[in-house]
Amino acid sequence: MSAGMVSGSGRRSGFAAAGSKARLVLLACCASHLVTDGLITAFYPLLPLIAADLQLSYTAAGSLRAALIGSSSLFQLPAGYLADWVAETTILGAGMLWMSLGFAAMALAAGFWPLLALTLGTGIGGSPQHPLATAIVSRMYDSGGRATAISTLNFAGDMGKALLPALAGLVVLGYGWRGAVLVMGIVGLAVSTGYGLTAWRLGSTTRAPVSREKKVIGGWGIDRPVSFALLSAIAVIDNMTRVGALTFVPFLLTDKGLDAAQVSFLLTLVFAFGAGGKLGCGLLADRFGNVGVVVVTETITALSILAVIPLAPLLLVPVLAIFGFVLNGTSSAITTAVAEIVQLERRARAFGVYFTLYLGLGTFAPMLYGLVADSAGVSTALATMAMVNLTTVPMALLLPRKP
Repeated sequence: MSAGMVSGSGRRSGFAAAGSKARLVLLACCASHLVTDGLITAFYPLLPLIAADLQLSYTAAGSLRAALIGSSSLFQLPAGYLADWVAETTILGAGMLWMSLGFAAMALAAGFWPLLALTLGTGIGGSPQHPLATAIVSRMYDSGGRATAISTLNFAGDMGKALLPALAGLVVLGYGWRGAVLVMGIVGLAVSTGYGLTAWRLGSTTRAPVSREKKVIGGWGIDRPVSFALLSAIAVIDNMTRVGALTFVPFLLTDKGLDAAQVSFLLTLVFAFGAGGKLGCGLLADRFGNVGVVVVTETITALSILAVIPLAPLLLVPVLAIFGFVLNGTSSAITTAVAEIVQLERRARAFGVYFTLYLGLGTFAPMLYGLVADSAGVSTALATMAMVNLTTVPMALLLPRKP
């Protein structure tokens, strides 16, 4: 990211000068990212309604969310390997189609176990999105504008996180959670169709060259193992807080007397400001340093969670807006810091370790905090979450100013 900041004007001009085929590829991948991230995120505000309808405990509700996140995270590596034999655009489209059908099928789930199986299977469809779409876009903009193109791709995913939960909130008013997941599936199918037509038009032009280097470089390329371990621990806790808070804040809001539409609106606010945070915290990190931004944003995240617990509904809007900005934005600074302590030629391997820890361990947050919520209440679970998140501050202070 820092390299992109240094040479921003050159990258923007390269992005603007890209051909129509590159722009079409970017548009298709952005549409896929918007729908995939949007579908996964739209599941958050539906959880309280699902739990009430199926009479689920907090732990069971958290398990549904964990299944969706876990399968979409843990199958990213197999999706990358599959791309050696099948076109990346084909895998990406098939994944989006699979996920859309899975959401539509959730409407027919008769109980917890069938729904758990469906969420687990549905998440697999989302696994190709991040590794393959990023690979396609970065390759199409290899001669210039790569950072801007990838930023656009990531921003599209955040917009999906804001738009589709809002749509689900509107549908749920008249048709319940089953109607909402059905409509989400139909939206996904519609976009999948458009994506498929676009991919067919592009043909094989997005494939990596057949002669691409297969040489395996030894080692992990981590120059500072202690800093890498600290950053990975901070990222894991940060992600567990993000997933845990987004899972259980809807329950807290429901307990405050808000209806499904109001809960969806407030979560849409969180995701919208989160999109701004992803861009804004990267700029702040470039200006003030990664460590300083991590310390400030993690502190504000914890304080925001604690503030939401006692606040009256009318006062939630500004707090949740700030909460969304820092909750989603911290990862930009952490990821940039990781890039600075690993060797360029081995960065893919180091990031493989980092993202496996970051995304994989975060999967367990809904279940772990669900156990706390079952035993002591959702407010206690959120307060515990805030306290755990504050442990990232001393860890960040142990990092060199330029890690």
